[in-house]
Amino acid sequence: MNPKCQTGPTFDTFSAKSADLTGLKMRRITRREFITLLGGAAAAWSLAARAQQPRKLPTIGFLGTTSQSAWSNWTAAFVRRLNEMGWIEGRTVSIEYRWAEGRTEQFAEISAEFVKLKVDIILTSGSAGAAVKQASSVIPVVLALATDPLGAGLVASLSRPGGNITGLSEQSADVASKRLEILREVVPDLRRLAILADVGDRQSLVEIREVELAARTFGLETTKLEVRRSEDIATAFEMLKGSADALYVCTGAFMNSNRIRVITFANSARLKTIYGHKQYVEAGGLMSYGPDILEMFRRPAELVDKILRGTKPADIPVEQPTKFALVINLSTAKALSFDMPRALLARADEVIE
Repeated sequence: MNPKCQTGPTFDTFSAKSADLTGLKMRRITRREFITLLGGAAAAWSLAARAQQPRKLPTIGFLGTTSQSAWSNWTAAFVRRLNEMGWIEGRTVSIEYRWAEGRTEQFAEISAEFVKLKVDIILTSGSAGAAVKQASSVIPVVLALATDPLGAGLVASLSRPGGNITGLSEQSADVASKRLEILREVVPDLRRLAILADVGDRQSLVEIREVELAARTFGLETTKLEVRRSEDIATAFEMLKGSADALYVCTGAFMNSNRIRVITFANSARLKTIYGHKQYVEAGGLMSYGPDILEMFRRPAELVDKILRGTKPADIPVEQPTKFALVINLSTAKALSFDMPRALLARADEVIE
């Protein structure tokens, strides 16, 4: 091979360089296109990732004022009604349950926790209404078993609550008067009435006032048995020492949690006693007069549904129950050695034997 033939550029050498330049240009175009494609792919991946992320379910903060077992039937009624309207726990709605176990100081702590969790709505009873309202003026609140939300200052009016709270009211004034009428039938010579209440509960304070007003219209003397802790119940009955003809037990979270203890002391003192809810009578109490509690939890589920679909609680009137039930425990009456008036038994919605 002639060495001179390798000293200058040949056609093949220029072709190779030309090919290199062309390749470089092609690589530049390919890189630009690649970057564009990569950007588009990244956007597509981001959209796909967002689409795959689970959608946050609307969350209900469920503040039970007593225990899970005490509220089990009421909670089940609430959840069943939610299901009927398409709100299925874990699928279309999330429910965060918290139980105060009858300790009113827990109301504020649980309410604050719900605020931190950013729940969409809070369901509770009237006993915890004040604590929930203080914790937030924004999160919608639905109350069940509210003794008197208007009297307690939780709403501006029953027809237009005006704030973030709505729910159901037990009509405490009318119900207190009716309960005293029933007691007077059972104890015709009733003169001295004892009122047992948790004075640490604002709703109970409202009910005490209504009972005292009703008692004055009947010319009755009243003695308040004020309790705050479980230990106070025995002391209250010890102080009473037969100085009352009958006993009115105010409703509330504390009383509900301690109902067995209250019923035991009341029956031991042989006091004709009236309670606010059927569950007391089922546990051995003498009699109760009050609204259908299961309905008081079914209906709030419908209010929750309205709020989750966009209605403001300020525009949802506070509702009042239309049906009240008189329940009598005839076995307890026999144990107390007295005959329940036949006329009252005939009017009772339920008699437990």
